[in-house]
Amino acid sequence: MDSTELTALLTPEGLRLLDRIGPILSTDDVARTVSRLRKDGHAPDLVSAVVGQARLRAKAQPKFGAFADRMLFTRAGLEQATRLGVAAQHAGRVRRAGIGTIADLGCGIGGDALGFAGLGIGVRAIDADEVTAAIAAYNLAPFGDAVTVGHGRAEDADLDGVDAVWLDPARRTAGHSETARVRPEEYSPALDWAFELAGRIPTGIKLGPGLDRGLIPADAEAQWVSADGSTVELVLWSGALARDGVRRAALVLRGEHAWELTAPADTEDEPVRELGAFVHEPDGAVIRARLIGEVARSLDAGMLAPQIAYLTSDTALTSPFVASFRVREMLPADPKPLAKALRDRGIGRLEIKKRGVDVDPARFRTALKLRGDESATLLITRIDGKRRAILADRVAAGSAEAGGRGGAARSGEEREQGPAARGVEDPTRTVGE
Repeated sequence: MDSTELTALLTPEGLRLLDRIGPILSTDDVARTVSRLRKDGHAPDLVSAVVGQARLRAKAQPKFGAFADRMLFTRAGLEQATRLGVAAQHAGRVRRAGIGTIADLGCGIGGDALGFAGLGIGVRAIDADEVTAAIAAYNLAPFGDAVTVGHGRAEDADLDGVDAVWLDPARRTAGHSETARVRPEEYSPALDWAFELAGRIPTGIKLGPGLDRGLIPADAEAQWVSADGSTVELVLWSGALARDGVRRAALVLRGEHAWELTAPADTEDEPVRELGAFVHEPDGAVIRARLIGEVARSLDAGMLAPQIAYLTSDTALTSPFVASFRVREMLPADPKPLAKALRDRGIGRLEIKKRGVDVDPARFRTALKLRGDESATLLITRIDGKRRAILADRVAAGSAEAGGRGGAARSGEEREQGPAARGVEDPTRTVGE
């Protein structure tokens, strides 16, 4: 969206038209709607803006739910925006720290500012892109004077009177549509500037989860966050926003539930052991935070192989921090004998997972020529230096077959948190409880 389209959209006519046409879900919907609106006499800029926004609102549903129907977006802004459930976690931490006003530098379309303002925290938001700042102002308008939005650079922001800073450096090339990732040294504002700021005022810095760990300041709390199975971000917290004694944290969100594992430093992995009755795959946030050892100890598990993030155990335990699989058997890893073994077992639906091996699961699946009515999971990995294929069944979280242990990983911290935690006595349980 350019400034001309935004000007056409931000009128009573444009906003009414956007609400009236509803969601646009496909390219065919786009073509039909454009033809209809042009036939009705609407200007090209308005048609382009309205149709583009209707399409983006539909795409925004996974991140913003029902709120998406009353928000505006750019394509790049939506791609980079914090999903609402994650923003609520950020805001909860900020409120618990007693922060009254926060500066949101690089606010984008306002995803995190929505979380802060929703918990009664005053927000001063700015963005370096004028169109994006205008869209953020629209999205945050319902909060009135509690939120101000301006156009400007993070480096030039007036921080007088604010208690903390939320900083989301631009990690992609500029633009409202197609963008590309840039290297950390090209972030805007620069990481060195962000880290210097964090040394002066309580700050949360949102970064990509794959950031080189060597760049993380020694005095920062590094929290990796996963949402519904995807590791979405790394946040570095400083000052009053960082927790005493915590330098590594893995926050795992699934639906409305949240669990967190914390520790004062990276933890040591457990020793390698023979394949047991279960294989456990740690959540991506746990892997990034290097807290696999804490999870392994909570599950009475060991590493399946050095430097490969699979755990194995004989005890029927699981945890919110892993996906668990009950082992059926070890099968040949070569496609031809493996295909025959799967056909003999009637397996026609196969989830393929791999770690430590160079395998393209899609091509591997094609080579297997699956047939049958049964389903299973195939874990392809390297054990004792050789490629192995483990046939297994995924264990549903909370099932009677495998539960977790409430006292897991207490050398760090494990807790279920957030609004959805109400009424949940223990996020994990042992068999027979």
